[in-house]
Amino acid sequence: QVQLVESGGGLVQAGGSLRLSCAASGLDTFSLNAMDWYRQAPGKQRELVATISRGHSTNYADSVKGRFTISRDNAKNTVYLQMNSLKPEDTAVYYCKSTTWPAGYVYWGQGTQVTVSS
Repeated sequence: QVQLVESGGGLVQAGGSLRLSCAASGLDTFSLNAMDWYRQAPGKQRELVATISRGHSTNYADSVKGRFTISRDNAKNTVYLQMNSLKPEDTAVYYCKSTTWPAGYVYWGQGTQVTVSS
């Protein structure tokens, strides 16, 4: 059974930092999978925040470029999202997503709440 478990969310003041983790289990192909972080704020659609390929190429939403860094540790089957210079508009539930290669199956975590106070 595949599981993605996010952790590291919480309440932080504007300008602060948080590091989210997403630990995957049951994914034999983790090192081959694209891994993404999404977020969903109340009343808004879920949006892509950052992505990292199996080759460690990364891409970011314009709103987080220069502040967030996605990384992965294939030995630990874990993907991270380092979030610096947080803003109140970063407040959302953050989800990780895994897309298997080559089959393209998609798995989601349950989400972790990030709240940034002004």
